[in-house]
Amino acid sequence: QVQLVESGGGLVQAGGSLRLSCAASESIFSFNVMGWYRQAPGKQRELVARISSGGRINYGDSVKGRFTISRDNAKNTIDLQMNNLIPEDTAVYYCNAATLTRLSWGQGTQVTVSS
Repeated sequence: QVQLVESGGGLVQAGGSLRLSCAASESIFSFNVMGWYRQAPGKQRELVARISSGGRINYGDSVKGRFTISRDNAKNTIDLQMNNLIPEDTAVYYCNAATLTRLSWGQGTQVTVSS
């Protein structure tokens, strides 16, 4: 079972930036897709951004133009650069890794954006 460890969350004012990182315990070449999801209190978990092994990227509509996902194959990490944060971005952010037969989640990191 792969271990996914998120870091970089915290408290930031609206308009600020944060960078999240997800470190995998095995080579990320193992995964077809890796990504970030978030869940705010009382809401369903939603896609933030994902990147395939071939480099295809998808973003959730609410973060397009503000967030950027990237992967570092040498370090076995994926990062999420979050700019121009708004209070609606407040949530627990989860890293996700998927193969054809396996889906893994990290424990999450809290991001809080104050107005």
